Amino acid sequence: MVVTGAHGSVGRRVVARLAGQQPPVAVVAIDKEAPPAPYTSVTTKQADLADADLGALFSGADSVVHLASTVTAGTLNPAEVELEAALLHRVLDALDSAAVPHVVVMSSAMVYGAWKDNPVPITEDAAVRPIPDFDWAVQRHRLEQLAQQWGAGPGRSVTVLRPAAVVAEDRLGQLANTLRAVRSGVAADGDPPVQYLHADDLAAAVVTSVNARYDGILNVAPDGWIPPDTLAELEGPRPRLRAPSHLVRILSALRWRWGLAPTPPGVVPYTTHPWVVANDRLRALGWQAAYSNEEAWVVSHEPGRLESLPARRRQELLLAGAAVLVVGFLVATGLTVRAWRRRRRPGRA
Repeated sequence: MVVTGAHGSVGRRVVARLAGQQPPVAVVAIDKEAPPAPYTSVTTKQADLADADLGALFSGADSVVHLASTVTAGTLNPAEVELEAALLHRVLDALDSAAVPHVVVMSSAMVYGAWKDNPVPITEDAAVRPIPDFDWAVQRHRLEQLAQQWGAGPGRSVTVLRPAAVVAEDRLGQLANTLRAVRSGVAADGDPPVQYLHADDLAAAVVTSVNARYDGILNVAPDGWIPPDTLAELEGPRPRLRAPSHLVRILSALRWRWGLAPTPPGVVPYTTHPWVVANDRLRALGWQAAYSNEEAWVVSHEPGRLESLPARRRQELLLAGAAVLVVGFLVATGLTVRAWRRRRRPGRA
């Protein structure tokens, strides 16, 4: 068994679970930063997938769990996109040279897109429709396709995992943090249900798919979802100005361009329309989430200063914050309209 990205949040958990099985699974843990793992069945290899001899590293493995990634939902550029695709190509080529029959690839439930007509919940049989201008989700789908093309060969199997937003103790994952930022400040109309997946449960899903040598797509999320009212109670008082989705996307584009927010405009629909997923297929393999959506949110959440203040003081600050948001939104809208008018104005001789 080989795990790339073994020193990441999910990778460490996957290695620990594999080493803790009875009998323990022999694991080669690969990462750029790879301190020795405290398990006798784990061999640590410090290597860069971009130039390492992956065929030699994968030799003798019956499965590779590919968790290494160069991009996140909030920091995506064309160079990173191409690098991540190139790394997957190298991994797939090495699977061939080492005759490894199975690979696990990490995608995201975001590949289903966030659309008004999405079923609740979405099953693995649904069409893949990522929001076109959310490059990160489009890239996840591209990587899925590369892996599935490889898996079409004889004697090969590919597990594609599509997790909900991942969190861990006292820390929102990058995607979960991006989504939360979009729901703050000037937020789009719409309150879809949400899902949060604990990193422990994602690691358990990886191990389940490896043990089953599953060939196909698996959604990964706890049972059910958090309704909008419950999420509002969990998040507590927060300054928020509601606005039409198209205006919020314009504002998000400006903030993204100016480096004022970690929220690309294409992520706005994911806070407006539903994209929660069903987990029946994974549960049928014996997997069960240890954390509910609400529990995952709670353990990942570090209360802020605002929540520790008296109710009256919180209300005063929230009202002041809302006023600032209104002014900022109006100014940004005015600047956008003026720039639009300048572009439409015919040139002067």
